[in-house]
Amino acid sequence: MKRRTLIVIAALLLSTNLAAQQLPYQNPRLTAAERAEDLLGRLTLEEKTRLMRNGSPGIPRLGVPPFDWWSEALHGVGRNGISTIFPSCIGMACSFDNDLIERIFSAVSDEARAKNTIARREGKVGKYSCLSFWTPTINIFRDPRWGRGQESYGEDPFMNAQMGLRVVRGLQGSPYTIPNSMGSQYYKLYACAKHFAVHSGPEKSRHSMNIEDLSPRDLWETYLPAFKTLVQQGDVKEVMCAYQRFDGDPCCGSNRLLQQILRDEWGFQGLVVSDCGAIGDFWQPGRHEVSADQPAAAAKAVASGTDVECGAHYGSLTKAVERGDISEEQIDVSVRRLLKGRFELGNFDPDSIVPWAQIPPSVIACKEHIQLARQMAREQMVLLKNDGILPLKPSADGLMVMGPNAADSTMLWGIYFGKASHTVTPLEGIRTKVGDVPYLTACGITKMTVKERAVGKATEAADGSTTLQMIEKGEKTYTAAEILEAASKAKTIIFVGGITPNLEREQTSAKDIGFDGGDRTTIELPQVQRDILRLLHEAGKQLILVNCSGSAVALEPELESCNAIIQAWYAGEQGGHALADVLFGDYNPSGRLAVTFYRNDAQLPPFEDYSMKGRTYRYFRGKPLFPFGYGLSYTTFSYGAASFGNHEVTVNVANTGSVDGTETVQVYLRRPTDLEGPTKTLRGYSRVHLKAGEQKTVKIDFPRERFECWDNDTQTMRVIPGRYELLVGASSDDSQLQRLEVMIP
Repeated sequence: MKRRTLIVIAALLLSTNLAAQQLPYQNPRLTAAERAEDLLGRLTLEEKTRLMRNGSPGIPRLGVPPFDWWSEALHGVGRNGISTIFPSCIGMACSFDNDLIERIFSAVSDEARAKNTIARREGKVGKYSCLSFWTPTINIFRDPRWGRGQESYGEDPFMNAQMGLRVVRGLQGSPYTIPNSMGSQYYKLYACAKHFAVHSGPEKSRHSMNIEDLSPRDLWETYLPAFKTLVQQGDVKEVMCAYQRFDGDPCCGSNRLLQQILRDEWGFQGLVVSDCGAIGDFWQPGRHEVSADQPAAAAKAVASGTDVECGAHYGSLTKAVERGDISEEQIDVSVRRLLKGRFELGNFDPDSIVPWAQIPPSVIACKEHIQLARQMAREQMVLLKNDGILPLKPSADGLMVMGPNAADSTMLWGIYFGKASHTVTPLEGIRTKVGDVPYLTACGITKMTVKERAVGKATEAADGSTTLQMIEKGEKTYTAAEILEAASKAKTIIFVGGITPNLEREQTSAKDIGFDGGDRTTIELPQVQRDILRLLHEAGKQLILVNCSGSAVALEPELESCNAIIQAWYAGEQGGHALADVLFGDYNPSGRLAVTFYRNDAQLPPFEDYSMKGRTYRYFRGKPLFPFGYGLSYTTFSYGAASFGNHEVTVNVANTGSVDGTETVQVYLRRPTDLEGPTKTLRGYSRVHLKAGEQKTVKIDFPRERFECWDNDTQTMRVIPGRYELLVGASSDDSQLQRLEVMIP
């Protein structure tokens, strides 16, 4: 408290002195809008256009420092050296823990601010090291084949909105008002809601794809709600427009999306940034081809409301003005917004008056943040099957580890990652817990040939962390006989398999092994892994499958061959310790699925079809392998009768088992007379921790606006007076839900 008081006093004195000496745009006592307006009037057209690129050079004559709008913090500061790597976003969604998500992104923004301060003081400001972070991704994970679905918070609009709000709050912080100012505020960072809008694959066709004939209901009830929530409730400062076309217009050149909906209807006052290279798609052959050339494309984007380009096409804006494609006054609209943003971030002011610049470098990958990564890695793991084999006894007797992901550290990082100070693989986590269990890779992700590594002994560092030495031995193809021989003394095998973010990701190509442009061509577990599991099962081994992936995997045969299945996602740098905690009962699994796990490929509609019919738990009419919201525990829970009143849902929940555990109470909404709408849709949830034998009353806020749904008569989202059903329970499966009838006047 004393330190903060001193900072405030120093800031007050310095800001007063600065105000007496400097031009209006240099005066920190003025509002960001006033400073932006003054600086705008001093810029040439060429200088304005340079400021509109993600990599904005400095303007020495006016003391404008260089700035880059492109930094990454998907699940930790990305592409900028050492940082804490948290689990993938889809994994974090399975925690159903909004509070922990906010704490994590507050830690991420601490590391980001500290890194930016270092970069500025060393004169190395550039891409990935500034104060604008292009996250969260709040697109609906409508199809498990989408390679970038792992960036999202699942298939439900409400969940994406609620978790996205917490990400924004953690990143942007509470704005700090400058002492003795006229209202100027500093934000910790700028967050960015992306990709706006109606975007979730396929990756290979995103630069030319046109989404048309989408029903108004799907647009407003599924694809837009999370963006609206982050704009109107979260004060998100940036929105990124998507690559594809929507109703014929590229999203970054769509007046309907960027002006009519985003700004006019929702009142968005912040910046629109383009996805990288999206403006080039406007005119380049084989892509959207809606503009004649580069200047025309740049003019269309700016006129539609895209303020900052990730790319180089805005360099042609001067030419576009000269030939009349756009006016300088239109360009001023965007420059005014981006300058205001830079002033709000304290980009023009000395560190001594920007509290966020006081965050020390010691926060980067600190012990507290690493512990947060471990806690989230625990919470996000979902126990899908358990015949009683778990938790394992804390002994290595008869235990063996196998599988292509067991010793792969990079798999744990997901995509858009930083560099961990140390990554704990599943193998390391298990060996740290119970000793030197035998290990065999056995196969690659999709084939028997693997890059074999010898694993040396674990060494312990001064801080208590351990490191496994990996020694390359070249390629090896295992036969069934060799696998059985290696496992001859094993009773229980932990098989760590699934897929990898090297294949499931943004724009990559491996068609021959089930991946196309980063998307999957099949959701089945790779056949080679399936065959090995069957082989070991037939040999009488007890099998625990740890499935690592960024999306749902079809595991129907594995329900027969495996005694237990854990969905581990891409669990971050502490994934190995977290997995061992779950396997050996030091942590009771509490994760719940944020996406539907389908039985097989046949249950999926065509990937290119953006209609919600047959998609996600809200519209899927078949029987899934595992439903949205599902997850097992090492204990059992029971529910009392639920009730609704005073704008909240109330239910008693009891732990009826013998160990402590955490239950996630879920509340779904259904409008019985709406036969074309979703079968149910999530509108509330709450985690409750219960000791063995303990009972608690859980209350979940349910204000009137939670009843909002699509009104076909008015073609709007609104609360329609009438009868609703609230479904309360442990997952989206009707058998686990109790029904309440509610009349809304």
